[in-house]
Amino acid sequence: MKIATENLLTQLKTEVDRQIQKTQELNRLSYETLNWRERTESWSVLECIEHLKRYNDFYIPEIRSKLGSATVKPNVQFRSGWLGNYFANAMLPKEKLNKMNTFKEMNPLNSHLDIVLLENFEQQLVSLNDLVHSAQQYDLSKVKTSISISKWIKLRLGDTFRVVVNHQTRHFAQIENVIKSMPQ
Repeated sequence: MKIATENLLTQLKTEVDRQIQKTQELNRLSYETLNWRERTESWSVLECIEHLKRYNDFYIPEIRSKLGSATVKPNVQFRSGWLGNYFANAMLPKEKLNKMNTFKEMNPLNSHLDIVLLENFEQQLVSLNDLVHSAQQYDLSKVKTSISISKWIKLRLGDTFRVVVNHQTRHFAQIENVIKSMPQ
C-alpha cells in the first residue's frame, strides 16, 4: 500500500477522534450495562476496553520512544511493509466479525473492572492522537517499532499506527454488537 503521509495521518486522526467520542458515549452507560456479557466466554464492554488498554500500554510508550530517538525527516509518501500491511488489514472489522484468539496476558475475561477504566482509555486515545500528530515530522516508513508479541519483529511506524487504530476499530464494532445484543 502506498499513500500520501498526510492522508494516512488524517485518516488515523479522524478514526481516533471517533473512538474518543465513542468512549465518551460509553461513560453514560450504567455499570451493569458495561459489565454485561452475552455468554460466559464472551467479553463485556469494559473487557473489550481493557483489552485495548493493555495493547496501548505497550504501543504508546513504544511509539513515543521511537519518535523520541528518531532523526529522520518527513517523507510525503508512506509505503507499507508487507507484514505490517497484512497485520493492519487483518485487524479491520469484517461484515460479520471473525473471532480471533488473543494472548492470555491480553485476555481480560473475568477481570474486575471499574468505570474509571474508560477515563484511562480515553487518555490513551488522546495520547495516541498526539503521537499521530507528532509523526508528521518523521518518515513513517523509516521509523520502526517493535510489536507486542515480539521485540524482534519490527513494523514501519505507519503500519504500527494502522494496526493499533484498526484493532481499536475492530473492538469498537464488537462493543456495538455487545450493546445491541443486550436484552431490552
